[in-house]
Amino acid sequence: MARADAVKLLKKLNRYSSSGAQAELRSSNKGSSRQARTINNVWKMLDNAVLKISKKFKFKNFKEALEFVNKVGDIAESEGHHPDISFGWGRAEITLYTHAVSGLSENDFILAAKINKIPN
Repeated sequence: MARADAVKLLKKLNRYSSSGAQAELRSSNKGSSRQARTINNVWKMLDNAVLKISKKFKFKNFKEALEFVNKVGDIAESEGHHPDISFGWGRAEITLYTHAVSGLSENDFILAAKINKIPN
């Protein structure tokens, strides 16, 4: 699927809240594999022991990276779904997966869509 199609999916997913989807978690082996292939054009797929999605962001300096990470943290708290975050001078990396299913769930794609809307 083209990058433009992946961006459309992320915009569509952004309308939904991941907190309400907790009861309907689906592992990457079931319902999320199609979504995983779609989002792969925007977020990098990590397939170690647990399937994850990750995206690197670049900034002009440490302060901008920190401000971005704080915005991600605010969204994560409101969604009740928390990513792994690594950041430093001029960079941040966000990694998403769902511990409860040991892989990707709909919540990961919803949070990815919301993170993509943060200006950087």
